[in-house]
This record gives sequence, structure tokens and C-alpha cells, in this order.
Amino acid sequence: MRRTLASAALLTVLSPLLPAGAPATADPSPGLVRVDQVGFTPAEPKQAYLMTTGPAAGTPFTVVDRRGREVLRGRTGADLGAWNLRYPHVHAIDVSGLRAPGSYRIRAGAAVSPEFTVAPAPLFAVPAAKVVTFFGSQRDGADVIAGELRRRPSHLNDRAAQVYDWPAFTGPDTDQIRGELTRVGGPVDVEGGWFDAGDYLKFTHILAYVDTLLWASWRDGGRLTDPRLRAEAAHGLKWLDKMWDEKSKTLYIQVGIGAGNAEGTFAGDHDLWRLPEADDHDAAEGHRFIRNRPVFRAAPPGEPISPNLAGRTAAAFALAAQVEPDRRRARALLEQAASVYAMAATENVGRLVTSLPWAFYPESVWRDDMELGGAELALAAQRLGDPRAGRWLRQAAHWAGQYLKHDAGGDTLNLYDVSALGHTDLVRALRAARASGTSPWALPGGSVDEARLLGDLKAQLEIGARRAAGDPFRAGALYDGFDAVPHAFGLAATSRLYRSVSGDRSYDAFGTWQRNWIFGANAWGVSFMVGAGENSERCPHHQIANLNGRVDGRRPLATGAVVNGPNDESLFSGGLGGHFEEMNPCPGDGVDRYEEFTGRGSRYVDDVRSWQASEPADDFAAIALYALTLMSRDPLS
Repeated sequence: MRRTLASAALLTVLSPLLPAGAPATADPSPGLVRVDQVGFTPAEPKQAYLMTTGPAAGTPFTVVDRRGREVLRGRTGADLGAWNLRYPHVHAIDVSGLRAPGSYRIRAGAAVSPEFTVAPAPLFAVPAAKVVTFFGSQRDGADVIAGELRRRPSHLNDRAAQVYDWPAFTGPDTDQIRGELTRVGGPVDVEGGWFDAGDYLKFTHILAYVDTLLWASWRDGGRLTDPRLRAEAAHGLKWLDKMWDEKSKTLYIQVGIGAGNAEGTFAGDHDLWRLPEADDHDAAEGHRFIRNRPVFRAAPPGEPISPNLAGRTAAAFALAAQVEPDRRRARALLEQAASVYAMAATENVGRLVTSLPWAFYPESVWRDDMELGGAELALAAQRLGDPRAGRWLRQAAHWAGQYLKHDAGGDTLNLYDVSALGHTDLVRALRAARASGTSPWALPGGSVDEARLLGDLKAQLEIGARRAAGDPFRAGALYDGFDAVPHAFGLAATSRLYRSVSGDRSYDAFGTWQRNWIFGANAWGVSFMVGAGENSERCPHHQIANLNGRVDGRRPLATGAVVNGPNDESLFSGGLGGHFEEMNPCPGDGVDRYEEFTGRGSRYVDDVRSWQASEPADDFAAIALYALTLMSRDPLS
């Protein structure tokens, strides 16, 4: 029987259990145990790792419960390869025989792991709920949730914001503005939404992607989904509704500016460290765009808009239409989705519109967004009995074919490539049309069939599986690139999306490995979600958490925030920089407690100044929520 790379790799890392009384084949070497600090379902393959300074294959290990009782014994597996010069050996610890629900630790020589849990798949609804909490703490406007970070209403002046022309920047890789801003309209009401990351800017490009995933999580999550999720998704959609002006056919794309101008006549969001509620009354000289934040549009009123924006914004409205119980309201949402989708500029597409500057979010792929928007429109129309379902199905199939022709093979599910969700929902829409006898009699040239869509989903998983096969921690994302953690969550989600439409379980273990890596089975032994696990991100680059929370890992925290994780070592070559005067420094300020684990061209620093590795972002949290939602319904539990 032919095996995929993912399943073949699994066979190379599992080690046999140690029979009682069997002699050790190697002396224990000083080391560290890395394990998923959230845990596993009973039926999942369960793997931890022993990092050592010397060879340690065959080292005895035991698993103990909370009472210290030994429940499992075994030996470490073969050497999986070096992590760095300090830890040139990584060995697998297979605890798949552990199936009884409970909380456990692994002991290998003097090394003891953090605690982890074995429980049915609803276990993953717990960190998913933490992500929902994070979105509550990210709210802007009047409708905030106080929560543990003591949030207060903020940026109420956004209710009457002025619209400005796109600024000129001093260079292609900077957000510093040249000259003054030119007002072109307003006022418009853009109050609400979520802050994008650890700062206070708001972007349609990001929020549309995020809200799409929140609605997809609500649709696909089942009865165990956190009931707060619907209200959170609705909060995002309310802001998207404000950013789309149906009457003038205008899409607004951004609220606020990153930096001030070179002349020093005004400041931007990133020039200050403060709580957001201070901005509405900030009368300091040069702070006029802090107090009254500028708004920018994708294109002049009535002009076509960048297709990435049109596709993903339409997808958010259409997904909401799929789950809205009030059919009249659902039809209104469908009309909004259709209106935005129809404004896409798909001819002679140049550089895409994402943010100002574009360097904040340098997206270059857009056909996946158009596929996703068409697929969600088709599914919503099918649900509502709208005769336009076939039209949107044909459009989605066309853009899927164009994506496969021009863009496939370079990326996996994340902010910049949503094709995995687009493919999955297009397959579902095609099957629903066929089942109802309303399948379009002919798809346009260059379109795709189910086999090609499934093939590309599998190909995306193979990108990660090839990387995982050569990595001692089985990571499928790149350590030395931005967005390592959200890419890993994207691969975990794709493993479940692929299985849902193909029935193929070959990548289940691979998806589990990605979740394991995120939650602590990595070289640093860190869970990259705040508040999830015994040793999680403690001091993120997040203003509210830094000023209203603690910086030592104890509550109050930005619970559920997901950070980038490791990034290219060269990005830290200039150091972390100084503190804002208002910034609370982390414990042991100036000491990198993870320095010894820098390796494979990557570095991770848990420090409020470490925007490279420790800044949470909404898109990171959204893909985490979707992956965990899919895994919480896992039938293998």
C-alpha cells in the first residue's frame, strides 16, 4: 500500500513501550522534555521529544499522573536530528499507549515535562474559548468587554471620522509619511471593530479574513462551540457593514496611521505607548491624528475595488448569511455580499490593496479570495433557494481554476492564501448542487472539478509534510519566516478540512503534530498562545496587556492571544530596542531566557519589545480558533 509522506514519517518516530524490567540501551543524557501542554485525545498518536546534549536513544522514560503514580513506561526512540549546536540530539518519546483521561507528566532521567492532559476532543474547545476571550479584549468603540484587562470604551471619535487620500511614504519599507494628509471626504462612522494587533489600527483586509473564520467556526463547530463566538463574529460584521457604503459603492480599508510624518508635524499610532481610551481626549501638540483618526478608502466611490478585498469581504457577509436564523436578515446579508463581490477589479490587476503602507501586509495573491467569495455566496444562495447560486458556483469554479494555474504550490492556509477553505467549501457547494439536481450544466473553461480541488488540498498538506519529515519536532511551517505559528495552525486546519471532503485520514497525525508544536512540543518548550499551557507566552508586545495586565505569566493576561513565535534570527540583529517611557518592562529585562534554543536560522524572544516574535494579531487568533474548532469535533477522540 502506498503511503503519503505524512504517514511514512509517523512510522519513523514512534518507539516501542518498555517492557517491565527491560535493561536500558543507553545512559540518560541531560536534557529537556518538550510536549504539547494542552494535550491529546485518547486515540491520537501522542509524541513528546527529549532534547539532549549527547546521544540518548533508548533512554528509559515514565509517565506519571497528578498523584505521582507511574502509568506508563517506555524508551526514547532514534535520534531525529540536531536542533542546534547546544542540543545536537532530539529523540521521540512515544506515549500513544496513554489513553485514560487525566493529567500527566513525562520523566526522562532528570528531565520532567510540563503537565498535559488526555481527554476527548472537546478538550480543544478550552483553548478555542480562550481565543474568543481574546477577541473580546480586542474590541474597539463603545461596545467593549471589560474582562480581566479592564477595557473601557475607546475611539468614540471614529463615529465622525474624516476621509483622506492615500499618503505618500518616505520609502517602500517604511510607514513614515511624507508631507501632509489631504482630506477628500467625510464624516463617516467607522466606530467599533477590533484592533488589528498590539496597536490600535483597524484594517478591512484583516478583519474580513478574521470574521470569515469566526463565522466558519460558528458554522462548523457544533454544539460545543463557545456561545460567545456568535456575538463576537457579529461584532466584527457590524464594523464591516460600516466600512462598506452600499449607496456610494465605497469600501473603506483603514482607520488610523502607523507613523507620523517626516516633517514632525503629526504623530501616528506607533509613536505612542498608551491605553486606547486616552486617544479621544489627547490634546497634545501634533496628536490630531491620534485624537481624530483618518480613514482611507480602497478606491474612489463607485470604482472597482481590489479583488482580494472584494472576495474576502463578500465571504464574511455570505458566511453570516449561511448561519443567520432570520431568513429575511440572511437575504439582506447575501445581498451585501453580492454587492461587494460584484465590485471586484479582476482585469489588469496590479499591486493589491491591503493597507497603507502596503508593506504592512504585502499580499500578492487574489484569485483564492475570489474563489472563496464565490463559494460562500453559492452556499448561502443554496440555503436560501436563491436562483443565483449556479452563477456564483460557476464563478467560484472559474477562479479556483485560475488560482491553480497561476498561484498554487507556494503557500498554505493563512492570511495571504485562503484557498484551502475556498476549495473545501467549493466542493461542498458542488456536491449540494449535484444532490439537489441544480448543478450547472457546464462550468466555464479553465474551471476545476472536485478531483483537482482535493488534489490541491493534498498538495498544500504535502508542502508541510515534506518540511515536517526533515524537522526533529515535525513542524510543517518555516521557523525563519513571519507567521510561523498561524501557518502551523493553518496546516492543522487543512488536515481536517481535507479529511472532511475526501475521507482520507492520511494527514491526521501530521495535523496533530502541528498543534503539538504550537502548544509546546518545540525547541523553546513554549506554548505560543497566552494562558494555554504551563509555560506560555508571558510578556507579549501588546499595549493593553502590558499596561493593564501582568508581565510575568500570571493573570490578568491577554488570555487567548496568539503570537507569531520564532522568526528569522537576522531580524533581531539590531537588538530589541529601548522601552517607551510608559512601558512596563518584563522580568529579567534584557536577559533572553530562550537564547540557548536559537537554531535553524530562527530565534524566539518573549519580551514586550519583541514585535518580531511576541506581538499577537487577530489573524493569528482567528486561524487558531478555526483549527481548534475543527479538532474539537474530531471523530478519532
